[in-house]
Amino acid sequence: MENFSYYSPTLFEFGRGAEEKTGMLTFLTGAGKVMIVYGKSYAKNNGLIDRIENSLNTIGIDYVEFGGVLPNPTDTLIYEGIKKARAAHIDGLVAVGGGSVIDTAKAIAAGVSYKGDFKDFFTGKKQLTEALPVGVVLTIPGAGSEGSGNCVITFSEENRKVYLRTDSILRPRFAVINPEMTFTLTARQTAEGVVDMTGNALERYFSPSQRVELTDRVIEGVLSALMSESPKALADPTDYHARANIEWAGTIAQNGVLGCGRNEDGACHAIVREICAMYPEISHGEALAITIPAWMGFMAHHKPSKLAMLGRRIFGVDEKDDRTAAIETVASFQAFFKAILRMPGNFGEAGIGEPDIEKLVERLHANNGEFTGAYYKLSCKDSRQIFELMLSAEQRQAQIARAEAETPEPAAPAV
Repeated sequence: MENFSYYSPTLFEFGRGAEEKTGMLTFLTGAGKVMIVYGKSYAKNNGLIDRIENSLNTIGIDYVEFGGVLPNPTDTLIYEGIKKARAAHIDGLVAVGGGSVIDTAKAIAAGVSYKGDFKDFFTGKKQLTEALPVGVVLTIPGAGSEGSGNCVITFSEENRKVYLRTDSILRPRFAVINPEMTFTLTARQTAEGVVDMTGNALERYFSPSQRVELTDRVIEGVLSALMSESPKALADPTDYHARANIEWAGTIAQNGVLGCGRNEDGACHAIVREICAMYPEISHGEALAITIPAWMGFMAHHKPSKLAMLGRRIFGVDEKDDRTAAIETVASFQAFFKAILRMPGNFGEAGIGEPDIEKLVERLHANNGEFTGAYYKLSCKDSRQIFELMLSAEQRQAQIARAEAETPEPAAPAV
């Protein structure tokens, strides 16, 4: 186990009616006027924004609204939010939604009091040392942003998703989690959230750090719970306890506790950022659903031991040979994503007809360095193999046909 520092200042208010406490929780942050950040229509149409505003009114906290956040928020939206926040003289933010809404609020919180361009923090030009307090009312679990200091924003001009990680500055001061607010999510929204949680947990599990048995077991527990509870939530969207277990799993998977004492991998999410940046028609959850099994498939042949251990512990894989056990584990994850969650299994099923693998590899390593990942350092050659594992059978055949067509005919022998 590695040395570590762990600090999680977020106050979690979990359960039925928890959103009614938003006003008091906001008051405890010291904010007197906040910006309420939310998505396109869900929180507004179902009355949640009204309930939150009533809660703020009761405590005497003023507010302005900033709605219309879409998935994969861009820097253009952040600039609009910063401008509005400065004009309204806010001193805090309340994000009502899922990961995209929360990340938008975090980026605005970082940029309001900074005289330069907020992107300086994402590019490493400046180190973030202060930000306005952010509170969260979670409506779509999955990303785990309600319990972490992380933030992902898309830079429009470069069409590039950029990741900012802070230990504490951008961690929400409070997170309100009422599982009842997820009852109206579609089956696809629920499934994509579960895939995201699974990915967050797995990237802690696959670590080069040794003797991390405690967090290994905790991660295995999170994964097992997701696999047992998600079918129940899909069968009955109003199953409170299934929803509650899923929501808390999403928070634990990303709030840092699973990474204590271990170096995290991060390769799958790095790959997904490039897929989503190049092909915005695919969602984060869909991209993860095709990336995780492909990455695992590569590892089954290159570094199978940990994958085999995971399969034996959570799927009951009985094979003695690590490689064979690892291959069975990959098949089990594929079955969970495809048969239970109804997620796509390859680029073709995700609607990406002709993925530009060379461009994806180029972007991945331009943004992440010569080698990507910690569990197994992926070279350009390795990354290319993983992207190729995401192709459908038809796409592989087409790729082979193109390669054969581009191969020049051998020169005729000299007479």
